[in-house]
Amino acid sequence: MSSTSADAVAVPAPHPLDRDARPGLARLTRVELRKMVDTRSGFWLLLVVAALMALVVVVVELAGKEHDRVFSELLSGTIQTGAYLLPVVGILLVTAEWGQRTALVSFALVPRRLRVVLAKVLAGVVLALAAVLVAFVFSALGVAIAPPGTGADWSLSLGLIGQDFLYGLILMMIGIAFGTALLSSAPAIVLYFALPIAIGALGSISAISGTVEWLEINAFEALTKEVASGHQWAQILTASLLWIAVPLAIGLWRIRRSEIR
Repeated sequence: MSSTSADAVAVPAPHPLDRDARPGLARLTRVELRKMVDTRSGFWLLLVVAALMALVVVVVELAGKEHDRVFSELLSGTIQTGAYLLPVVGILLVTAEWGQRTALVSFALVPRRLRVVLAKVLAGVVLALAAVLVAFVFSALGVAIAPPGTGADWSLSLGLIGQDFLYGLILMMIGIAFGTALLSSAPAIVLYFALPIAIGALGSISAISGTVEWLEINAFEALTKEVASGHQWAQILTASLLWIAVPLAIGLWRIRRSEIR
């Protein structure tokens, strides 16, 4: 046997599993994060979120009262301001796939649709945690450079720190749920801003005001202000069913059953 033929026999053929192996969940999550940063809308929206949080710190330090400059109060205002747009980030994270008509490509490469949705959820979790960390950094800088004569108060309970991160995650999941349910950016964003107004209007009716308190999106704000009580946790859980569980279930059903074009 010649040396040429011996070399040819020694080279192993590519294993079919290497060609057909599905991408890992971590890789899919990185792809979703890159999609969010690569698009102009996603990039500028993330930049606006960071800019708003920085603006809150500057305004409070220049014009706020002394009790507003303590770390816990400054952090609460910074997180709530940034989180105001976090649901929009979550909406675009999902709906950009359909708005740019790349869903067919994504589901052709990864036929298990729920796996793609899970990657989007994990990407949203990463962005939400990053946003809260940025709020911590900006708030810490604000307290550190407080005007002379202002007593720096860094006190913050461990439970409140966990609630701050949970607040960011909940707001992000609301956006992902709305985007999954509607699969279109404009209707999802409009509904996210209009539905709280409608529910708040119902709360003005005294006969049902007690019930509406358990459904308002404002129930989540307690997470950034104080260690939540059992009653507040119950309201947060009930509101989460309306704002996250219901639209997400509708969206997952639509994605699994609908024809992708």
